[in-house]
Order: sequence, then structure tokens, then C-alpha cells
Amino acid sequence: MQSEISLAGASWAAVQRFDRQPQYTEVNPGEDAKLTCTLHHRKGHCSWQKDGKPVGMYPRKYEWVAGGAAMGPGGPMPPPGGDCSIWVRSATIEFDDGEWECQVTASDFASQDALTSNPVKLVVRVAPQRPRIEYNATQMAPGQNVSAKSGERASLRCISRYGNPPAKLKWMLGDEPLSDTGNQTSVREQDNPKTWSTSSVLDLAVVKRHHGRSLRCVALHDLYIARSLDVDVKLDVRFPPEVRLVGAPSKDVEEGRDTVELRCESEANPPATITWRRSQKAEILNTMNSTMILRPARRSDTGTYTCQARNVVGASQPLSVHIDVKYPPRILHVGPDRKVTAQLFSQTSFTCEAEGNPQPSIQWLQKMPIHPMAIADGSAEDKVILRGAEPRLVLTNLTYDHQGEYVCRAANKIANVERPVQSEPIPVHIKGAPQVVRRPNAEVYAARGHDAIIRMVVCADPRPRRISWEWGSMQLEAGMIMGRYKAEELAQDVREDCYEARFHIKGADAADARSYTLTAENERGSDRHTVLLAVRGEQEIVDEDTARTRLHSNPVSMIAMIGILAVGMIILLITACVLICAYRKETCCFKRRNDTQPTTGELNSEKSPGGPLAQSRRSSHDSNGALASPPIYTTSPPRGGPRMMQGAVVTATGAYHHTGINHPISSAEKVRLSPMVLQPPTRV
Repeated sequence: MQSEISLAGASWAAVQRFDRQPQYTEVNPGEDAKLTCTLHHRKGHCSWQKDGKPVGMYPRKYEWVAGGAAMGPGGPMPPPGGDCSIWVRSATIEFDDGEWECQVTASDFASQDALTSNPVKLVVRVAPQRPRIEYNATQMAPGQNVSAKSGERASLRCISRYGNPPAKLKWMLGDEPLSDTGNQTSVREQDNPKTWSTSSVLDLAVVKRHHGRSLRCVALHDLYIARSLDVDVKLDVRFPPEVRLVGAPSKDVEEGRDTVELRCESEANPPATITWRRSQKAEILNTMNSTMILRPARRSDTGTYTCQARNVVGASQPLSVHIDVKYPPRILHVGPDRKVTAQLFSQTSFTCEAEGNPQPSIQWLQKMPIHPMAIADGSAEDKVILRGAEPRLVLTNLTYDHQGEYVCRAANKIANVERPVQSEPIPVHIKGAPQVVRRPNAEVYAARGHDAIIRMVVCADPRPRRISWEWGSMQLEAGMIMGRYKAEELAQDVREDCYEARFHIKGADAADARSYTLTAENERGSDRHTVLLAVRGEQEIVDEDTARTRLHSNPVSMIAMIGILAVGMIILLITACVLICAYRKETCCFKRRNDTQPTTGELNSEKSPGGPLAQSRRSSHDSNGALASPPIYTTSPPRGGPRMMQGAVVTATGAYHHTGINHPISSAEKVRLSPMVLQPPTRV
């Protein structure tokens, strides 16, 4: 049994088998090709088949690689050993291109170990023709346009013919390989079955960006000089227009100065036609040129301009730009009258119409009338007052302050530069009774011992015929002098129909500190105004001015004032409570006292010629025999009180009143005016 197993193992080890089988091989025409076939333990005879037919060994055509041992009927016999490889000399496509097989006969009849290799191709290369591109079943010449509409799919076919092996094809868009290389198929040529026809189909989604680019089909083959050969076509993508508007103004466009050049740039294939329209008029302005020029721009050119492009594929979206032509203001009408004469305290109105772009703002300005003499000597300058900011100006309760020239000022801004214009002036003249100009502070200060001048301005048309100054019971008309007092004639003020009235007081003293009234009259009426003259020492005037300045520069806050008033009210309430308590408890000054009555002797002494009353009557006569002021009775001697005027009586409260009567005071009056002492009532 063991010997049988050993014989079987030795028998298996001696079975012939392939070591290397033939492989796919390509060879250029005229070159030698080696087909390799080696075996282990070869015992049979080697042979080769091509396309299913035996191939004999012929010198300089088919030869054993290991050399033949002897010549047989079919040529050299295969060499001993396991190498059955052959040389194919000077390969040609006609005789050598095909499928080759290496075969080995059985070692003996009974072993049945004959071998046949897998068939392999020996390819004798043939360079294919230049590839070509077909579009819509039409062959395209190199560089020819392939026209397609954007958004469509274009199917192109690349063909390479009469090549062996078949060429490999790939597509390129410019220098960019396409991810979709298409479907490639190869079939043998009908008229030359040894060669192949190869085609590749590209299904391309055409978009606008492909326009004008090169589409190439590249054939790869080892027999090409550069191992590749290509053919290209140019993509002609048809797409609707897309427009871009250039030249839209970025700043204000002024009439008569600026030029506007609008350019409508269109991108389209085929080229588009440009159409310009203006929205307001819906009119076609230009269909021949992509540029719209407004030279120079006019106000009538204001509007919205729209450009649109159109070709056989479609139309673009319209693009619009608004052109707003600016122009400075122009006053169209001012009125209703070119000259106005109005009565004092009456009413008048004006209107102003102006145009411009932007819409101008309106102002009514009053130029105050200046007297020609003031203009000639340069003592006055033009004064302009803003009276209104609306097209219609209404003046009510007219005074001489409204007299002057009124102009309508219209202004707008173009390119951040103001463009003003003014109308012709409208003179306004006021007629009426005199009007004394009121001052905010009706108080005039003068230094003691210096001359005081009171000035007031009065306006009137016609001119005042009478000017007078009054103080106390005194009156002085313009142009007159009375002692230290002088009323000057009216002097022309800088304003037309206005005059300055001056009142001089020489060496002013405390007695001159009083109210002074100016009265002006003309044919239409009169007016009067009072000012107060305050006479102070020079240092007092300086101190008062400083205090007034501080008061205005550092005003007391409302909260502080309320606090001060609240504290004062609390103090008053506490004082009142203390007095009431003292009165009820009869303490302090509210203690009970005995009633006192004047004695008969005292009354008789006052009635006697040498008594005090008689002496006071004698002293009431001055040196000229005039009656002097009656004696003044007070609870205490006055200190720093008001200056006592003739005929004034100071009451128990310290106030004084003018009585207008000079006569002796009787004993009853004296008793009535004697000091009074508050005492509690006498209890019985």
C-alpha cells in the first residue's frame, strides 16, 4: 500500500503543466514580437495556433526562442525542455494580427495531459485616422462653430477610424477635461476587419459661459507622433441679452452746464438691438446706438430713461435710471402790488411765486429804510430783518417798524452750493399818528452832578408838529429851555420817518430822579411814553450795572426761589403764633397799663400863643411869606427815607401822599396824627 502511494506521488510530480502562458502583446509593423510559453515537466510536443489554425515554424518568420533541435516535416522541431516560446519576425497585420494559442501534446496516450493555453491577442499596431467631430449628424470642420442655445443639451460625436488597436477618446473644454467623457464604442471596420472604428458621444448641457470656448476631442494612440491627436470646434452659444447701464450721474446735473452720457452695454449672442425709452412720454428715443447723450442737459430732459436689448433668442430685463436736471430758482411773480402805502395798525400781505429744482425755499426780507443823510455820512448800515419763510407773508397791526423795502428771496442748493435770487423790492410806507419807540428797560441812569440826557425815538408820517416833555407839574416843548432843563428840536434818526427827541438836565441831582413823559402829536393823532430817571453816585451806577450783569449771568434757579419763599412763610407763621400767644397771656408789650389822657393844662398850653402849636405855625412861613409844609408826625425819625416833596404827608405806615393843601394843623389833627401806642383794652 505504501509503495502504491509513493508511485502515485511520483506520477503527479511528473505531470506536465504551464509555467507561463502567452500574454496580450502589441507590436509595431515590421518589428519582432515574442510570444512566451513555458512548461514544467514537458513531455509532449509544442505547437502554436493562430485564429484556430496551426502555425508552422519558418525561418525568419516564426522561430523557436530556444532554437530547434532537429528539422521535422513542418520545420524545426521544438527544443527539448520546457520553453515553447516563439518569435514572430517582421510582424504584419495581414499575417500576424490575431489570437494565438500555445499547445502541448499529451506525454503518452493514456495520460491525457495535453495542454492548450488561453487565446491571447497579438496586435499589430495601425495608426488611426485623425479624429473628427459630428454635430447633428453633420461632420464639423476643425475650428468650425457649433451653435446651440443656452439651456439646451447638445449631443456631439467624436469618431476615430482604421486604428489597431482602437484609439482611446476623451473630451476637453478648453484645457479642462470634462468629467463626462461620454460613451465610447469600438467596432471593426467593414472594409478592413483588422482595424477598428471608435466613437464617443458627448451630451453637453450648454450654458452662457461656454460661448466662444474650444471643445476638443483627443484621440490617444501609441502610433501617433505625440501619442495623441485632437480636433476642436468652437462653441457658439446663443443666449438672450443681458444689459449693464453705464454713466448714471453720481452728482447733481445742472441745466446748461453738465452733459449726461448714458451707455447701455449689452452682452448677447447674436448681437442685440438697443432701445431707449423715456418713461414719462413712453417714446422710443434711440434704436441705433447704445449711447444716449444729453448735451447740455435741459430741464425738459428730466425723466426716467430705460434701455432694453433684444435678439432672436429673447429680450433683456429693462434697466432704468432717473435723470433729475437741477436749475436755480427763478421768481415768477411778486405782488399783488408793487408799492404799498398802509395806515398805522392796519394789515397788508404779499405773495411770492418761484420755480426751481430742487423746489426753492422762500424768505421775506425787510430792508429797514435809512435816511439819505445817514447813508451819506456813513453813520448807519443796512439792516435786514427776516419777516417770514412762506410764499405768503401777512403783516398785521402795522407799525413804523414794518416800514421799508420787502424782497422775496428764493434759494435752493445744487451740488451743495446755494443758488439765491431776489425779487425787485416792494416799498412799504406807513402813515399815521406818532409812535414812540418803547425800550425794554424804561429806566435811565445818570451820575449825580453830571448832565443827564434822556433820548427817545418817535416815528410818524406826517412829521410830528408838536413835541413836549412833562415831569411833575412841569412841561417843556421842543426847542425851549427852562433853567437847567432843555428840550431839543427833533433830530432826524437813521430810519426814515423816525426822529430822535432829546431832553437835557444840567447837573442832575436826587431831586431830578423821577418819571419823564414824551408826548408827540401830528394831524393823525398822538402818542406818549414815560421813562424813569435814576440819579446815583458814579460808584452806585457801576455797582448796579455789575449786579445786573451778575443777575443776568447767574440767575437764581426756580427751586432756590421757591425754597426762600417757603422759609419766609414758615418764619412769618411762627412769628404770628408767638404774637398771638403773647397777647393771650398778656406778656411782653401786651401787658395791661393805665389809660392816659391829656390834662387840661397840657391842652391849654398848646392853645397858648407861646405853645408848641403856635410856634409850629410861625415856623411854617418861609422868608418869602409862603406857607411851608405842615409838620410831619412819625413814630420815629426818618432815616434814608424818600425825599419829602412839598405838600406830602407821611402816614403812620411810612407812606406819603400829596395833599395839595398848605394850612396850619389844628390840635385835633395833631392829636389824630400823634404817635399811637397799641395797648390792650382797659378792663372794668
